[in-house]
Amino acid sequence: MSRRRVAVTGIGMVSPVGGSAAECWDACLTGRAAVAPIPDHWLRWNGFQSTVWAPLPEVDFEAAGITSLEAMRLDRAAMLAVVAAGEALADAGLEASLADAKRGIWRLAGIDCDRAGVFMGTAVGGITTLIIAQNSHLLGPVQPLKSRGEPEALDPATDALDTLLASLPRRFNPFAVSMIMPNAVSATLGIRYSLRGPNATCAVACAAGTAAVGHALRSIRGGDTDMVLCGGAEFVGDPFGGVFRAFDTAKTLASMVDRPETANRPFDRGRTGFLLAEGGAGVLICEEWEHARRRGARIQAEIVGYGESFDAYSMMIMDPAGEQLSRTIGAALADAGIGPGDVDYVNAHGTGTVANDEVESAVIERLYGSRPLVSATKSLTGHCLGASGAIEAAITALSLRDQRVHGCVNLENPVRPLNFARRSTDARLAWAVSQSSAFGGHNAAVVMRQAVT
Repeated sequence: MSRRRVAVTGIGMVSPVGGSAAECWDACLTGRAAVAPIPDHWLRWNGFQSTVWAPLPEVDFEAAGITSLEAMRLDRAAMLAVVAAGEALADAGLEASLADAKRGIWRLAGIDCDRAGVFMGTAVGGITTLIIAQNSHLLGPVQPLKSRGEPEALDPATDALDTLLASLPRRFNPFAVSMIMPNAVSATLGIRYSLRGPNATCAVACAAGTAAVGHALRSIRGGDTDMVLCGGAEFVGDPFGGVFRAFDTAKTLASMVDRPETANRPFDRGRTGFLLAEGGAGVLICEEWEHARRRGARIQAEIVGYGESFDAYSMMIMDPAGEQLSRTIGAALADAGIGPGDVDYVNAHGTGTVANDEVESAVIERLYGSRPLVSATKSLTGHCLGASGAIEAAITALSLRDQRVHGCVNLENPVRPLNFARRSTDARLAWAVSQSSAFGGHNAAVVMRQAVT
């Protein structure tokens, strides 16, 4: 019996380079990278080694159908996932009708909801909600004292304290628990669209989005589902830069340079770390091939292989030998039924950290030589953590659909003589790999194919 094939029929994205898949893809092809100074008010709290990041554009959540009540109940990561999912469903030609306005419940026309699932990845889940809730818990009692003008009950009031108090919600959010849960992103999409099939969260740090796509492949191929929403979502723009400081203190972020726009430089010998993104989301609609064809869907790419492994080496340092990343890619290629020599394009993890780029480039060279085109989407978007792999998988699907590869920004002196795309280029692409590695030692890779009947 032949294996069930898996089609990508819809793509939605929100990232620092655009509020939709079309905007993100256009920014990638035209080389419009995201980078900006961190918010000035963060500097009231602490100094930072890195002072640049990749902020998100303004997102119109109301236009995406998120009501004010829903906004109060959802962490920003889940809201970004809703925006990307709505776009992906529309792109797939799946019509959603409102079934319960009060609860924000929708139904998808022509879909068996019992055979439709959700696999979403996230690295830190509702961490921003957690930080705001903790601030509210600790400093809530200070608000009335301050408003009554009782400074003797406080330490001398500072501008920083005033700023913090002004940022607090009027009351402690009664929905904090459901917003903080890592599975809230997946659950939100399942509830919103009445999808009662498997619903799972892949929480494997920066490999989470890639793993979610891989598990969607396995679910459809295995016959458990006919349609899956998969991808990843993240938001780490907490009010005072606490998450940013955690990465900054760990010395993982791109150092400040004379020209901030050159700070983010994956695979360049002058790289100093990754550019942290405020957040992002990528959602792919995956369907069993014949299910998609029966409803006349446009098939943009085919997912054909998945592999994953674990370094068992260090929480924050990639195994210098790169053996498990190699094994992951090899397993994904074997699952697809192809060899390294068949691969035309690699969308690399490409963080811009000294150690990771060294190891990953060595693995690519060892497996593929200099044949396939290689690019790093993070050179444009910054590092969207748990959403990054999903965004990169989406970009890989678009590359196969349009037969184009975006370039690596700021790549002037490559760490190895690979076939790096320095600028956007047309290319003949039949097979592509999107690969991720993560803190903790997680590796994941998906293989995609140009859509052919």
